[in-house]
Amino acid sequence: MENKKYFFAVDLGATSGRTIIGSINDGRFELEEVTRFPNNLIEQGGHYYWDIYALYFEIIRGLKEVARRGLEITSIGIDTWGVDVVFIGEDGAILRNPRAYRDPITFDAMDDYLKHVISRKEVYNVTGIQFLNFNSIFQLYAMKREGNSAFRCASKILFVPDALSWMLTGNEVCEYTIASTSQLLDPRTKQLDERLLCSLGLTRSKFGKMVNPGTVIGVLTDEVQKLTGLGPVPVIAVAGHDTGSAVAAVPAKDEKFAYLSSGTWSLMGIETKDAIISDLSYARNFTNEGGIEGTTRFLKNICGMWLYERCRLEWPEEVRKLSHPELQGQAMTVEPFRSLINPDDPAFAAPSSMIGAIQKYCGETNQYVPQTPAEICRCIFDSLALRYRQVFQWMQEFAPFRLEVLHIIGGGSLNKYLNQFTANSTGATVLAGPQEGTAIGNIMLQAKAAGLVKDIWEMRKIIANSIELVKYEPVDKAVWDAAYERYTSIVNASAKNQDNQDEELFK
Repeated sequence: MENKKYFFAVDLGATSGRTIIGSINDGRFELEEVTRFPNNLIEQGGHYYWDIYALYFEIIRGLKEVARRGLEITSIGIDTWGVDVVFIGEDGAILRNPRAYRDPITFDAMDDYLKHVISRKEVYNVTGIQFLNFNSIFQLYAMKREGNSAFRCASKILFVPDALSWMLTGNEVCEYTIASTSQLLDPRTKQLDERLLCSLGLTRSKFGKMVNPGTVIGVLTDEVQKLTGLGPVPVIAVAGHDTGSAVAAVPAKDEKFAYLSSGTWSLMGIETKDAIISDLSYARNFTNEGGIEGTTRFLKNICGMWLYERCRLEWPEEVRKLSHPELQGQAMTVEPFRSLINPDDPAFAAPSSMIGAIQKYCGETNQYVPQTPAEICRCIFDSLALRYRQVFQWMQEFAPFRLEVLHIIGGGSLNKYLNQFTANSTGATVLAGPQEGTAIGNIMLQAKAAGLVKDIWEMRKIIANSIELVKYEPVDKAVWDAAYERYTSIVNASAKNQDNQDEELFK
């Protein structure tokens, strides 16, 4: 026990947050949840905000609990969702709670900016980031456009994990991985782009010093030490973007892997030394986000279990009472590939009825229209696995090495049916786990900063030694090859039909 070092991880998502204690000893790690709490959106005046003070309070509460237990923590690290920012005034005070990325002010901001300020292709050529209306560049543009007083009066602009670290230490930084989500950063220079900042009426001095994961930001202020009962504990800039921390926890043995962060949404990508920015990556809407040790996370967003989760809310109570394994087990008795959809079709982004949207898509593409929960579930799982195959093949085209294994991390790593389908569809060996990738990556980066591990590969070796990975090998190749041909035919026909409808609409 004397050799154990404890690290305090703050892992904040868009709906909830946790504080976690992690320890490293004899080449293995252990995790223990300390506190869990909601992260509530605040709706006021037609806008959505995050309660930054409530999040700070919960961090303090977790640190108090650590002190109460008498644990001596080596450091603290914070990871959160991306893109959102906090404005700090000249007097060192937060000007107002930060706007949330779901705020409706951004709905038309992206198109307006790309039409009137800098073109879509120019922005992509600089940043290599996929276009989402809530990216920081478009949030800031929308705030400038509306005459937002916090934007106008800000002395500093900090991303959410950096703002919370500043509240703990008093030091302002701009951590690389979280900054990369903004669509303001050039991944080649690894700095915020001056031209893009200028287009918003901003200067580089508005942001903190750029730091890489593993950098010591500072120690707890005297005020925080008194509040918590702890000493001058260092706060480390981990991979502040939660996906960056999760990918750092992929237990790969070498670089020849792809990852699938599987949950409500799926992120499939590779880890590269340099950004991949080309006409093809632009056309396929791939993104380049910051990774640890100077790497780039080249990835694509894919709709994940969102489809299943939304359908589950609509099914009768007797169906909702079934456990996930029970319902999914029923789906495995249904005829496969009878109904297929493109999970990333805009029809499934936010329909009033997900069941209705799936049935409509199948009807319009002349397929069997699924009726029962088991049939709809099977349609979703088959379709997701085939979409994963399509993106995996694209990923192989971009990768400078052969992809030998697909690591599935996150909550979806527990879904044995979809994991096996993914192996069958892609033809790759699938290794599932860990489930708690983000917290593990956070802890490991703190351990690296403390000198307990030397690099990302030693981190990943410790992770592999500490968890049990589940292996899925591909089977039924001919069956899945035939299903993929049918899937691409359906998806292409649906896309062509949508294009024709759009043409008619704008005639």
